[in-house]
Amino acid sequence: MTHGLVEKASRETVSVTSGGYLAPFPPRTVDLESQRRPSTLHDSVELERINTSRLQQQLTVGSNRSRTPREQWLPMGAGKEYPPPLPDAEEYVVEFEGSDDPMHPQNWPMRRRVLIGSLLTFCALVTAYASAIFATASEGIMKEFGFGKEVAALGTTLYVLGFSAGPTIWAPASELIGRRWPLLVGMFGFDVFTIACATAKDTQTIMLTRFFSGFCAASVIALVPASLSDLFNNHHRGVAIAVYTMSVFTGPFTAPFIGGFTAESYLGWRWTLYVPAIVGFFSLLLMALFAQETYAPVVLVQKAAILRRQTRNWGIHARQDEKEIDFRELVTKNLARPFLILFTEPIAFLLTLYMSFIYGLAYALLSAYPIVFQGTYGMTGGVSGLPFIGLVIGEISGSSFVLSLQKSYSRKLEANGNVPVPEWRLPPCIVGGVAFAGGLFWFGWTGWNPSIHWMAPTAAGVMVGFGITSIFMQGFNYLLDSYLNFAASAFAANTMMRSMVGACFPLFTRQMFNNLGIQWASTLLGCIAVVMIPIPVLFLVFGPRLRQRSRLAPAVGVKRA
Repeated sequence: MTHGLVEKASRETVSVTSGGYLAPFPPRTVDLESQRRPSTLHDSVELERINTSRLQQQLTVGSNRSRTPREQWLPMGAGKEYPPPLPDAEEYVVEFEGSDDPMHPQNWPMRRRVLIGSLLTFCALVTAYASAIFATASEGIMKEFGFGKEVAALGTTLYVLGFSAGPTIWAPASELIGRRWPLLVGMFGFDVFTIACATAKDTQTIMLTRFFSGFCAASVIALVPASLSDLFNNHHRGVAIAVYTMSVFTGPFTAPFIGGFTAESYLGWRWTLYVPAIVGFFSLLLMALFAQETYAPVVLVQKAAILRRQTRNWGIHARQDEKEIDFRELVTKNLARPFLILFTEPIAFLLTLYMSFIYGLAYALLSAYPIVFQGTYGMTGGVSGLPFIGLVIGEISGSSFVLSLQKSYSRKLEANGNVPVPEWRLPPCIVGGVAFAGGLFWFGWTGWNPSIHWMAPTAAGVMVGFGITSIFMQGFNYLLDSYLNFAASAFAANTMMRSMVGACFPLFTRQMFNNLGIQWASTLLGCIAVVMIPIPVLFLVFGPRLRQRSRLAPAVGVKRA
C-alpha cells in the first residue's frame, strides 16, 4: 500500500510543506511579462508590494517549482502511511491583505520605520568611517612595522575590496533568509575583525583583518538601500536614500580629522580602530534589540508560522517556504545575477560606471588632501584633516538641494497615479555633475600654490561634496526605481564595481599628484568628470526606451502599445 502510494506520488511534481505534508504542486507557468509590468498606470502599488514580492521569490535564491526527488523517500515512521496530499496548495499560501495590510513593512507605523532606518544608516556611517580611518593611522603603523606608504595604502584598498567581494554572499543571503540576519552577522564580523586589526602584531594580520572587516561591512553597504526600499514607498524613499548617502560619505570625510588627532595623541594609532569597533558593537546591540525583518517574503514566512500555531493547520506556508535550493540555482540566480545586471543592462552599467568614478575620487581625496594641505601649506596630520569639513558642508548642501525637490516629486507622483517614473530623479544628477567637475578644477588650480590662501581649495571641497551627494542620492534612487524587482542584486552589482574602483584609486593617487603636479592631476580627473556629465542626460532622453527593452527592469511609466 505504501509502496504504491509512493509510486503514484512520485509521478507527480511534489513539494514538502513546512508542516510535513506532501502536496502536489502543478508546474507553474510564470508569466514574467505580466508580473514584471503593470497592466495599468494605477496598478503601481500592487506592482510594488504584491507582484514584486512574488517575482522576487520566483527569480531569486532557489526555485518555487518543486522537483521530483530522485532519492528514495524516507518512511513516515512507526508504520504510518504517507498522508494524503493537500487538496489545493494555493489555498494554503499566505499573502498580504492587499496594499494596505498592516503587516507589510511599508505600512508599519512611521515611528517604527524611521527607527529601523536610522539604525541601518548609523551602521552604514560606522562602517564607512572605518574604511578611511586607516589612512589617518598610516604614519604610526609605518613606524611600528617598518613598511612604506605603498604598503600602508593597502590597508584602505583591502578594506574597500572587501566591500566589493562581500555582496556576492550577502545579497543572495538577504533574498533567502531576509535582511536582518545577514546585517547582524555582518556587523558582528566587522566589529570582531576591526578589533583584531587594532591588536595586530604583524603586517599580515593587519592586511587580512582589514579585508575581512570590509567583507563583513559590505553586508551593511549593500543591504541597507534594499532595506530602505522595503520600508519606504516612493513618497518617502528619496529622504531615506538621502540620509543613507550622507552616512556613506560623511563617514570617510570625518575620519581624517577625528582619526588624525587621535593618532597624534597619547592614544596612538590603535585607538583609531578601537573607536569604530566599540561604536559598531553598540550599533549591533541596538540592531538586535529594535530592528525587525523588513523583507516582505520573509515577513510572510513569519505570518505563516503564526497562523500555523493559531490554527494548528501545518499546511499553511509562505511561498518562500517552497523554495528548494541547489548549487546551480544559487550560482545562476544570485551570484551571477549582479554581473548579469551590470553587463547586460545599459542603465545599470553606465550609471554604475559614473558612480564608481565618483566613489574612487572620494577615496583619492584621502591621499590628495594631505598632499595639498600638508605638502603645500605645511599643516600637521590632525589639522590637515580639518579641510575635509568643506566636503561635509558640500554634502549637507547637496542633500538639502535634493530634498528641496521632494515636494515637487511627490506632486508629480500623485498626478501620475502614484506611478514612479525613474527619470524624474535625474535633473539633480546633472546639476551635481557640473558642480563636481568644477570643484575638481577649482581644487587643483588653487591648491598647488602656497601663495593662495588654504581656504580656496577648502571651499572647492564644498562643490565637490555637493556634486557627490547630488549624483549618488539620485543615482541610488534611479537604480532602485529602474530595478524594483531586483533591488538587492542591482545594489550588489553597483557596490561591487564601485568598490573595486574605490580600492584602486588610493594605490596610484599619491604618485599621480606627485608626478603630474596638483594642478594637472586635478585637471585630468576634472576632464574625466566632464566626459561623464552626459550620462544622466542620456538616461533622461532614452531611459524609458531602454527600460522598455530590458528583461529585468519594470517599465514603470512607459506607455506600451
